[in-house]
Amino acid sequence: MSEIAGLFNRIAPVYDDLNDALSLGLHRVWKKMVLRWAQPRSGELWLDLCCGSGDMAILLARSGARTIGVDFAEAQLGLARLKSCHLGNLTWEWGDVLALRFDNNSIDGVTMTYGLRNLTDIDRGLGEIYRVLKPQGRAVILDFHLPDNFFMQQFQSWYLNNIVVPAAKRFNLAPEYAYLEQSLQKFPRGREQVQKGLGAGFGRVKHFPIGGGMMGILLLEK
Repeated sequence: MSEIAGLFNRIAPVYDDLNDALSLGLHRVWKKMVLRWAQPRSGELWLDLCCGSGDMAILLARSGARTIGVDFAEAQLGLARLKSCHLGNLTWEWGDVLALRFDNNSIDGVTMTYGLRNLTDIDRGLGEIYRVLKPQGRAVILDFHLPDNFFMQQFQSWYLNNIVVPAAKRFNLAPEYAYLEQSLQKFPRGREQVQKGLGAGFGRVKHFPIGGGMMGILLLEK
């Protein structure tokens, strides 16, 4: 965990600009899709896990939900606090997704954007999400995805090597982002994510590929 936290602390000063450059701004569109899937209600208590610099948590809070953004990179949380000082229903805290401090059956909903792939134990992370969610609680998880279509796989590989890594290089972060393609090869595909969700105890689990299958949204309901 400390190695991954160190990575996200190092990239924090340019994190937002880099995300915009690497996705051509589309990460903001996909996060709004997560919000539409999540459908948080005013007064509900939501967690945004692996919250980074806070974009997703801010969307949840603006929708009226009481929101806690959780991350293990202090530098990212510092950015998030600066961006959200005007929101009274949003707090930030350091935390490990694999050992959440929240009580059983205490949270209405959970989001996670681009965090699942970085968990050292995905099954344990999903188990923790299940544990803290109330009955009928729901989670929406967005992350990269290895497309099933061969030609989209080739395009994704080209994009990572010819767009993402060179863009990261402009921020002196090429080594930090060169790992993306390798991590995707190891990351469970949609049908495997569904099985892991069911294995964690969720009653309803669906996975929807988006962006030509290069991204995916995992829906979990307790």
